[in-house]
Amino acid sequence: MSPTVSVIIPVHNGSKTLRACLAAVYAQRHPVTEVIVVDDASTDDTREVAADFPCRLLESDRNTGPAAARNRGIRASTGELLFFVDSDCAPEPDALANALAILREHADVACVHGIYAVRPLFDDGPVEAYRLLHGHYWRLRNVGRVRTTLFAVCVIRRSVFAEVGLFDENLRASEDVELGDRMTEEHGIVLTDSVVCRHDDDSHLGRLLRKQFGRSQLLIPVALAERGPAGIRANGPVGLLSAGLVPPAVPLGLLDPTLLAVPLALLVLFVLADPGLLRFVTRQRGPGFAVFFYGVHLLVQLAVLAGAVVGGLRHLVDRNFGPARVATARPGR
Repeated sequence: MSPTVSVIIPVHNGSKTLRACLAAVYAQRHPVTEVIVVDDASTDDTREVAADFPCRLLESDRNTGPAAARNRGIRASTGELLFFVDSDCAPEPDALANALAILREHADVACVHGIYAVRPLFDDGPVEAYRLLHGHYWRLRNVGRVRTTLFAVCVIRRSVFAEVGLFDENLRASEDVELGDRMTEEHGIVLTDSVVCRHDDDSHLGRLLRKQFGRSQLLIPVALAERGPAGIRANGPVGLLSAGLVPPAVPLGLLDPTLLAVPLALLVLFVLADPGLLRFVTRQRGPGFAVFFYGVHLLVQLAVLAGAVVGGLRHLVDRNFGPARVATARPGR
């Protein structure tokens, strides 16, 4: 007998994408037992969109973040397996079936998550194309057994939450990474390119940089709380370091024009830090787009570094800024 599957979709102001998300969920080749949409105090037409589908809608009048929304969905669900889908993602029709096949074949695997397609859910321009190319590449690079859970499109055994606890509601970012760190070796995690979703990503540069700055503030607190080796990282240390050194190196050219060779050398190192990424972007979109890609990529890395520094300082003065490491409520059966 096939296991029961509960789909949990946390959403906040997701009316643009929720219809496509739900349509894709109901189009899965493997049937689902129930679909639960957890509305995290949306102020747009999210609830009206959900009402057009035979899903269960859980409403909240206060925005509490994705960790709390997912926890509420877990408590309300009944399935043996939980299929988490972000509201801005539309899983391919075989996504659930492919994840279940991996779980059937490997008894020690408790969690299967997938990758973003290069093709967007809605084409909103070159910044979004940058995001999807980078997001697809670093996930594809890490396919296999991993220590990190990413819940954009993810199937996980319900028993995991009974053993390790729910999402840390103290976190508004990296809550899935922190959960994966609590999963022991007996709860195997697989990242696979057979589970694919189309994603509607950030399309405005300013918003993208603000979001990266905000989310990266939890990088150091979460890393300090990790109990095992580092998990998946979207950006390599050489690329981050060389990007961070470019701005302070530029003023050297004011002292001596020949010293402009220093920031130029750092830029070259930044681009060549991951040759596979350069080849991938050039192959997908051509050399012209690659120039644009690395210009945006440099700004994103600087936002990540700035956020990490600010977050590290916040953690020093406020130890409550970061993972709570308190597994409180347990999911009901």
